[in-house]
Amino acid sequence: MHIDVELLRRLENLSMLEISPHKEQEILTELNRFLDFVEIIEELDLSKEDFRFNPLNGGTPLREDTPRVDPEISREILKNAPRSADNFFVVPKIIE
Repeated sequence: MHIDVELLRRLENLSMLEISPHKEQEILTELNRFLDFVEIIEELDLSKEDFRFNPLNGGTPLREDTPRVDPEISREILKNAPRSADNFFVVPKIIE
């Protein structure tokens, strides 16, 4: 399958997006690269694979949940905040 300008315009209409004309070719290239990748995946023989997966049956390994105190974590987070004081975020008052 190949995405051309006509199909891109139909997708644009269906998704209610507007693609600027100068980005059209770039998006076409990216979408077609994605489709090429999917075609490669479709070549794999997965007929013998079992795709049933249930994390409750031990499918996902869990780590031990151990509490720890690391003051550096809160400092790192708060340094990205617009305003902070006494190790808390300062936010505008919204309730009078």
